[in-house]
Amino acid sequence: MLWIRSGLVLAGVWCCGLTASVQAEVKLPKIFSNHMILQRDRDIPVWGWDTPGTEVEVNLGDSTATAKADDKGKWSVKLPPRKPGAPLTLLVKGTTTVKYEDVLMGEVWLCSGQSNMEWTVNISNYASSEIAAGNHPKIRHIKVPHNPKDKPQEDMNSSGWEVCSPKTVGNFTAVGYYFALSLQAELHVPVGLIGSNWGGTRIEPWTTPDGFKNVPALKDISDKIDTFPLKNDKGQVNHQTPLALYNGMIAPLVPYGIRGALWYQGESNNGEGMLYFEKQKALIEGWRKLWNDPQMPFLFVQLAPFDYTGNSASTSGLPFLWEAQTATLKIPNTGMAVTVDISALKDIHPRNKQDVGKRLALWALANTYGKKGFAYSGPLYKSMVKEGDAIKITFDHANGGLISRDGKQLSHFTIAASDKKFVPAVAQIRGNEVLVKGVKDPVAVRFGWDEEAEPNLANRDVLPASPFRTDDWK
Repeated sequence: MLWIRSGLVLAGVWCCGLTASVQAEVKLPKIFSNHMILQRDRDIPVWGWDTPGTEVEVNLGDSTATAKADDKGKWSVKLPPRKPGAPLTLLVKGTTTVKYEDVLMGEVWLCSGQSNMEWTVNISNYASSEIAAGNHPKIRHIKVPHNPKDKPQEDMNSSGWEVCSPKTVGNFTAVGYYFALSLQAELHVPVGLIGSNWGGTRIEPWTTPDGFKNVPALKDISDKIDTFPLKNDKGQVNHQTPLALYNGMIAPLVPYGIRGALWYQGESNNGEGMLYFEKQKALIEGWRKLWNDPQMPFLFVQLAPFDYTGNSASTSGLPFLWEAQTATLKIPNTGMAVTVDISALKDIHPRNKQDVGKRLALWALANTYGKKGFAYSGPLYKSMVKEGDAIKITFDHANGGLISRDGKQLSHFTIAASDKKFVPAVAQIRGNEVLVKGVKDPVAVRFGWDEEAEPNLANRDVLPASPFRTDDWK
């Protein structure tokens, strides 16, 4: 049997690490399987390996494309865009023939991050009833196994795509599943979820080399990235090392067609403040370059309040991470689901994944799919103006007026004078604005600026306001 090293340049990144067999058979990466969902309305990339020089023909419905395996056994084609419709068969003829059946065209989203994205339906709220109702054959999920690597991989070991049913849905990413339910209810098309996630992981291992290199604030990482030793002296790869999960769990997916990415991570980077914004920017720009899609939607979850320090009176790093996450909205085609109202202060894994998925879907429906006439974000701080001994706060996404979601006095507002000493404030809603009082000659306001804050300010669609501060004091 003859073996060679297979290589591939994908979106400007050299992908290696898979030793491909060039024995007499055609092979595709395991992101392709029966029951898969392919991204609708875009060119459809299909690729794989065969004996060098072999002519390979790819058929999907009435579409056909051909390619010749290169001298390393690699071949790739692009089929023309297709609309959703009846199930299709993907047929690949080379030295041998591979057939994938029950293939649907629809919307495909990558679901990545740490444990709150990996968290499954069967351990979320109302698991029994949700699983019993989980008969949605046009929602499908594929799980990418944990696989840290020192070099970009061309394939992974996955059991393939699963059709949503009461027998399978319990193991789907819960956030992704509830996102898919909301999308399907509005778009009436199949939805595919690629679950590439790992509990407890930092953001750095998911990020590409180009992502690091394109963010000046991360120069300390990018300067070392080409020579960084990912393997230890025992040949093992630490899954928290920069690039390790990009290499093993993202690179094998490219260039499979996706619409965008969902991201739920940050717990393992808590305490980094605005540096996390720079790292999230690197992740987003790196993934967009990988998929050659500069406008690829990137929707993420702002962390829920949680007792990280064990002392609610202490100064916490979490509000500064919230600030970094909110700043990410400055990057085009991003969206943030705020979760201050659906937390579990003593559990870093809030079980309410239904509302998280729905809130991500609101951003997608409004900005990715162009649906109109509904709110998709809670209030986001816009500006402040001093009015005597009060400060007036204005918001984006006030959506016709602000409310207290529990009907009580607004909570978790603090105010400070030039001495920088924040004290509890009295805050009153005034239409789309909030008037904050509490000290003479105030200069700054903070809202929800505590790791355990579960504030009650919302818009009339009961979407919660994100924590903010008007100052930039250290």
